[in-house]
Amino acid sequence: MELMQNESAPYVPTEKIQLLTQQISKVIRGKQAQVERVITCLLAGGHILMEDNPGTGKTVLARTLAQAIAGHYQGAHVAFKRVQFTPDLLPMDLIGTHIFDDRNNEFIFKKGPLFCNILLADEINRASPKVQSALLECMAEHQITVGDTTYPLEQLFFTIATQNPIEMEGTYPLPAAQLDRFFMKIYFGYVDEQTEMDIYRNYLNIAHNLETLEQVLSLEDILQLQQSAREVFIHEEIIRAVSNIVRDTRSHNDIQLGASTRSGIAFIRCLQAYALVKGRSFVIEDDVQEIAFDVLDHRLLYRNKEGRQQALRSVIRKEAERLARLKIHQ
Repeated sequence: MELMQNESAPYVPTEKIQLLTQQISKVIRGKQAQVERVITCLLAGGHILMEDNPGTGKTVLARTLAQAIAGHYQGAHVAFKRVQFTPDLLPMDLIGTHIFDDRNNEFIFKKGPLFCNILLADEINRASPKVQSALLECMAEHQITVGDTTYPLEQLFFTIATQNPIEMEGTYPLPAAQLDRFFMKIYFGYVDEQTEMDIYRNYLNIAHNLETLEQVLSLEDILQLQQSAREVFIHEEIIRAVSNIVRDTRSHNDIQLGASTRSGIAFIRCLQAYALVKGRSFVIEDDVQEIAFDVLDHRLLYRNKEGRQQALRSVIRKEAERLARLKIHQ
């Protein structure tokens, strides 16, 4: 079975994506895979959750990406907001509240930080579940309802959330409904020894790069990239592989709650965006194995922690082997 290359395949805006990754690499060292996945979620029109111990660079990556898009100066076309989640945070601190206007003798709604293009929800699992749920409607429905009024969000709304491991003191596990709104959950991890030594030697330059990072893409560029991602070709057999993986998670002995249909849709959108990040106008078999775990793991409930990674990886491996036998792109 061969994939016939279409002469009318969508234009791959490789230069724009490279500009973005090059800007980020001025600050973030040794994290190419994580950077690619963050950009993948941005282009797929979803949201991303990053988890790891404090001090590994999660917040810096989020700030760097936003700054490369939103720009360093006020008045940039893309609005970036950062919210530090704490136990005393209230839903109105995110959504906004009504205040009384003495001049017009009426209440007016003052919008909160959720009304932006890129939101950094820092240490999201340190806030109470009630505050966490305030994000749910805007992430799922692209709108915010206050009283009887519904406010649509901007055309570009991208949430980058960070969290520390839930075993740490003073944290609240995110509810399953909210976890499902994140297209990917990635683990940042520590850099290798050589990269860490490089960071120590050049930390002043790296900090300076973050302060002076330039805006390289406009709002229109990001929206065009998202449209290009939706036009990336995905073969019928790869769509079938996504369906098989999603369905197999529901019948695996070590998985208590499998993936939903919405998970499969997010998987396909991430595959298309990931192919674009890699400079292709079509999805290949290897893309499935590359990002499947990041897309699905946080959506599943496992019967035991010991078999967690093995359960999902065995499902993914089974479909990867099937696709390899088909030789779609050979």
